[in-house]
Amino acid sequence: TFGEYPKAAVVQASGYDEPLIDKDGKPVLDDNGQPTTKKSKLTEQVIAVGPVASQIAIKQLGTNGGGFFNVNSAHPFENPTPLSNFLEVLSILAISGALCYTFGVMVGDTRQGWAVLAAMTVIFVGLLVTCVVAEQNGHLFVKQGVDHAASALSAGGNMEGKEVRFGIANSALWATATTSASNGSVNAMHDSFTPIGGLVPLWLIQLGGVVYGGVGSGLYGMLMFAIIAVFVAGLMVGRTPEYLSKKIESYEMKMSSLVILITPTLVLIGTSVGVLAAAGKAGIANPGIHGFSEILYAFSSASNNNGSAFAGLSANTPFYNTALGFAMLFGRYWLPVPVLAIAGALARKKLVPTGAGTLPTHTPLFVGLLVGVVILVGALTFVPALALGPIVEHLTLIAAK
Repeated sequence: TFGEYPKAAVVQASGYDEPLIDKDGKPVLDDNGQPTTKKSKLTEQVIAVGPVASQIAIKQLGTNGGGFFNVNSAHPFENPTPLSNFLEVLSILAISGALCYTFGVMVGDTRQGWAVLAAMTVIFVGLLVTCVVAEQNGHLFVKQGVDHAASALSAGGNMEGKEVRFGIANSALWATATTSASNGSVNAMHDSFTPIGGLVPLWLIQLGGVVYGGVGSGLYGMLMFAIIAVFVAGLMVGRTPEYLSKKIESYEMKMSSLVILITPTLVLIGTSVGVLAAAGKAGIANPGIHGFSEILYAFSSASNNNGSAFAGLSANTPFYNTALGFAMLFGRYWLPVPVLAIAGALARKKLVPTGAGTLPTHTPLFVGLLVGVVILVGALTFVPALALGPIVEHLTLIAAK
């Protein structure tokens, strides 16, 4: 596409008031100092085109997330129909989900891979249902005089920031998938979600992208939690923990702890600086509770390699470009170091024969333990911050009914 963008006639011309500007680009003022306008009519629209389809394949399958258009996959040229929406969501999770099976094959026991995948899926489905229910629930908005009941012509619920061709369920599905897999692409504006609906993608990011996770990185995040889970189980039964017939000792636990502490440290310190610094507060367009949530989301997204945003925050400023840049730098390049250290340590260890006291790591019991550890660590780390943002905002809406 080397020529000019084509133009298309609009179905119905639209009239609007166009501000007058002088040769320097400044608004022309009347005698009262007010900007002057002229009546104009919009009869055609410029159609942006390009190699969109090839870029979308890379964006989704590679969990990159950067869209061809500014509104990402909410744009009809990136994501025109519910079918394309389903295929793009499937692409987000395809490689990351398949790597769980690959892991099972590589360690010689596919049940290990299925157990990890099951734990991921339990968390994913639970949070997806939470997001759908929160977005479909219109009771919080009744006082505003808006009818949010579903009907034949309306999806109902909170449709602000969503495309009518997708509705509530497909928008919530995408939001949950893109933050589970550290993808970052969107088909709806997360900043317009309800407080609890927005909490779901925010918390999935804060978990570290371990629910499926990004291509090339998501699996090792969940394996760190698996190591912590077997350690907790070992403490309960008074036995040295083992995972995949390798003993988990103090060195592995120290490195696992580093993995789960690096990004929360970046998120919480960055958010604290953002809400205290004048340059950070200058980017807030929604003062108060939601403004805090926007800053928290920005540092969570940057530190955990996601890329989506609560876009009401003006983050294209020297302060946020610098702060979020450092968050990305340390969050992306420090994290693999302790992971590789664990890999090297386990590779040097001899296999330990399985005994009667060995915890099986392929059973539903272990899946439940792994899910519990992920949720518990995420809750202990971020619930205080979430309580100051989405949770308080949700309670405020209830109180205003």
